[in-house]
Amino acid sequence: MAEDQQQFLHLLSTLLSTDNTIRSNAETTLDGIPVETRATYLLASMRNTSVGEDVRQMAAVLLRRVISNEFEDFYNKLTPENQVHLKNELLATIQTETQAGMRRKICEVVSELARQLLDEEGNNLWPEFLRFLFESASNGTPEIKESALQMFGSVPGIFGNQQSQYLNVIKQMLQQCMADWSNYPVRYQAVKSLSSFILLHDDDVAIQKNFQDLTAGMIQIVAESIQKQDDDTLLKCVVDLAENTPKFLRLQTEPLLQMCTQAVANEELLDSWRQLALEVIVTLAETAPASVRKNGATLIPLVISTALKMMTDLDDDEEWSTSDDLTEEDNDSNSVVAEAALDRLACGIGGKSVLPHIIQSLPTMLSNTDWRYRHAALMAVSAVGEGCHKEMEPLLTQIMDGILNFLRDPHPRVRYATCNAIGQMSTDFAQIFEKKFHDKVIPGLLMVMDDNENPRVQAHAGAALVNFSEDCPKSILAQYLDSIMAKLEAILSAKFNELVERGTKLVLEQVVTTIASVADTSEEKFLVYYDRFMPCLKYIIQNATTPELRLLRGKTIECVSLIGLAVGAEKFTRDASEVMDMLLKTQTEGAEMADDDPQLSYMISAWARICKILGKQFQPYLPLVMGPVLKAASMKPEVALLDADDLKSVEGDDDWQFVSLNDQQNFGIKTAGLEEKATACQMLVCYARELKDAFSDYTEEVVKLMVPLLKFYFHDGVRTAAVEALPYLLECARVKGPQYVQDMWVFMCGDILKAMDTEPEKDVLAEQLAALAKCIETLGSGCLNDEMMTELVKILDRLMKDHFTRSTERQEKRKDEDYDEVVEDQLVDEDDEDTYILSKITEVIHALMAAYRSAFLPVLDNLIPHVVKLLGPDRPWPDHQWGICVFDDVIEFAGADSVKYQELFLRPLLEFLKDKSPEVRQAAAYGWGALGMHGTAVFAAACAQAVPTLIEMIAAPDSRSVENINPTENAISAVTKILKFNNSALHVDEILSHWITWLPTWEDEDEAPHIYNYFCDLVEANHPVVLGPNHSNLPRIIYIIAEAFNKEVLDAESEVYRRMVNIVRQVQGNQNVFEACLSQMNAEQQAALQEALT
Repeated sequence: MAEDQQQFLHLLSTLLSTDNTIRSNAETTLDGIPVETRATYLLASMRNTSVGEDVRQMAAVLLRRVISNEFEDFYNKLTPENQVHLKNELLATIQTETQAGMRRKICEVVSELARQLLDEEGNNLWPEFLRFLFESASNGTPEIKESALQMFGSVPGIFGNQQSQYLNVIKQMLQQCMADWSNYPVRYQAVKSLSSFILLHDDDVAIQKNFQDLTAGMIQIVAESIQKQDDDTLLKCVVDLAENTPKFLRLQTEPLLQMCTQAVANEELLDSWRQLALEVIVTLAETAPASVRKNGATLIPLVISTALKMMTDLDDDEEWSTSDDLTEEDNDSNSVVAEAALDRLACGIGGKSVLPHIIQSLPTMLSNTDWRYRHAALMAVSAVGEGCHKEMEPLLTQIMDGILNFLRDPHPRVRYATCNAIGQMSTDFAQIFEKKFHDKVIPGLLMVMDDNENPRVQAHAGAALVNFSEDCPKSILAQYLDSIMAKLEAILSAKFNELVERGTKLVLEQVVTTIASVADTSEEKFLVYYDRFMPCLKYIIQNATTPELRLLRGKTIECVSLIGLAVGAEKFTRDASEVMDMLLKTQTEGAEMADDDPQLSYMISAWARICKILGKQFQPYLPLVMGPVLKAASMKPEVALLDADDLKSVEGDDDWQFVSLNDQQNFGIKTAGLEEKATACQMLVCYARELKDAFSDYTEEVVKLMVPLLKFYFHDGVRTAAVEALPYLLECARVKGPQYVQDMWVFMCGDILKAMDTEPEKDVLAEQLAALAKCIETLGSGCLNDEMMTELVKILDRLMKDHFTRSTERQEKRKDEDYDEVVEDQLVDEDDEDTYILSKITEVIHALMAAYRSAFLPVLDNLIPHVVKLLGPDRPWPDHQWGICVFDDVIEFAGADSVKYQELFLRPLLEFLKDKSPEVRQAAAYGWGALGMHGTAVFAAACAQAVPTLIEMIAAPDSRSVENINPTENAISAVTKILKFNNSALHVDEILSHWITWLPTWEDEDEAPHIYNYFCDLVEANHPVVLGPNHSNLPRIIYIIAEAFNKEVLDAESEVYRRMVNIVRQVQGNQNVFEACLSQMNAEQQAALQEALT
């Protein structure tokens, strides 16, 4: 045994070898030893003080891994006596160990064993460990106290289902240790343990309140650690608490902010410490903004001025502006961290708290002779636009007057920062910015694009022009197209020559992107420039085939496809096949493209655009493009479960993101390729939507790919595309017959419902509900079996309950002591999100009513209490709107059978015709139209009762204003439907004399056919009220028709349009009468009439 132990010690020492082969062989040998034997040897090696500490630490690390990963395989095979022996040996080793580093490793082993000995019911199977913890923390030496606290911090849930009995003891233990002023390591571990314990209970407000009085002492100890500057763990703990349990810190917000503000402002501290302190402030601004505004009002100016000063911490690199490579910014530099902090601070506590201090600092910084200050000021303008949107918007002219001149600044990095600010404001204040400043911005950026001496600045001006043109109204951009395109053409030519002569490509890559963006906005107005640009762009695609030109080629591919989309099929089709052949040549020639080839994502997107242009003519290319698209969409991300030691070896790798599961375990995912996967999935949606039955041969493969992706929680875009594709795939599959479609639906339906039930993101949930509604509309009655229907109603029931619960929670937040107008803005945003989900829930109910009609009513009964609650007088107007919409659908699709609910909807429908909200009035008016058209004689009296209120609504002085026109036209349509289908309780002729004066209508394209069909009925029947005595109303009738044609409210292919043209032709037969009619029209109406007749 001793000899075996010696051999094992030698094996451990070889694991420390720097030679990969030796170490790999040793790992293989170690894995071959039976786990119970390995655990025994590791324990003995860990306790053996005669060998080097590095070997003992290695033994401890490996023993912890055995306990963590192979616990069942070795512990349960030990006899009860050996189990007790193992536990006692470990606790004894902590007490006898003299080396601090080694003792920490042993504590990690003990903590892992304690974690494993807590069963699923929360029973602690190692009570001796709890006793050891308390005794050590209360009466042990400082070293043993430290160890006890370390272990409690590692397994803060160790008390399991007994915790409530021990809460006061835990608190007392931590309090005593935090007050041990003679031993900083004990105080340090106590704060770390307190942090772990609170984070474990991040959703238990009672525990957080109970321990809240420890925060003052905690902050003192953290401040002490900042002074020492030897271990930043405690400051990181405060960041975690600020992120996850801000209410726990609430009582000490002011001293905490004070401590961190002082640390950020202290330039003698290491940068990493200052940045961590800034992170605490910014995180609190995000998670407890009202508390920060209230308790940190005097500190915010200092935080902002310090962040601005940090943003000046830049190197004066003379080669920066001439570099042809966009080197990544150092994310750990003060300037980058501080800029991001300003952005987050503004988004967190709002513009009112941030912008005045920025504006106050700008003039001094912009007039500083040191370029770094001018640069920082301009980057600050870029950073705070999103968070200060409301406050900045009225000041835009003042800000632009202050910064535009810096496009001519002598320093290239200041010119770069000015372009950055303009580009960012173009996005943050989209359309307003473009409309206000186009006459200054476009010439200014075109001027900077002449800066050939500083390609990085030149390229950034092009990038800013992309941002500007993306949201610029086409009519505005069109005014500058000649000058923009002349500039881009000149640069494209010059930079192409530079590429050939010198190999530089940065500006060329950007110009290609800028051309694409301008074309995308200009659409058909780009036609005149098409022939000037397309040959050169095709040449680049054809010839830029070397590895270093892959990005340029990719961007050119994007550019060509966006130009094609802009100019349309007629112009692009002759080049489309040539471009497709060039793209496919990349696929078919030579080696397969690498997964990280930047061309791939550009090509996948370009194929989808070309598919959109060509429509079904794209089908022959499908066999060639589907392979790469499916491969990208099928990409499985690399994931890993790493312990704390493994994590250290990959920290700082930007390709990985980690989530801490507990003190020792971290879940990691490699994020590279996720965006490309999402793009590929979105392109498959495009193919299914555009190609329809021409895509049918791929439906089975794509459905099998997409359905599992409904639960791809690593990327919201993938889940969204997956569910969006499903109704289109059902549509594509119809050509294969009803059984094929039914089998496909059965395959996907259960998974859609499961995904909806567990979806964490509201945006994705909204897409899932919308897609499900489309599927039901596509498949019709009987698409859901009893089990599916029950599950769906259960989900809708829960979602509606959630709607009311969240509404109540928001009302409670309005009573919070930190409530203010910025909190109200956030609550309004949350209201809007919930309303959007509610609208999608009603879409599903609409689809079910449309498919099942009266057969759905017994199922709907389960949800009716929620619908009635939406109509309550205490509910906000969007609830009223969507509640009424549900009853509108019930009336429309169940007809007379809706009478079972009349006590629930008739009074609200009538009352809501007078609601302040136009949306509610519109929904109510639509409901009366549905009762008129579908309610049958059962509702004749109710309809007659509603007509005076509808007339009152139509006759209101502001009934045709922008906000009221839709409800008004729905009211006109409602009266029309009642007159036509349900008039038995009315004097029709009396109402008709009013009705004809309400025409024409032109806004609501859904209701217009109902109104104008009834109009045609009356005219064709020579109704005396409509035609007037001796047909005196004919000019009015022809005027109504002409204005309807002028406003293009009717489909020119529709039956009602044809009827109206025939009426005009009949009147045209009498030349004198027709000319009298024309004389009462304006030129536009006459032209519209002429066009309809020809």
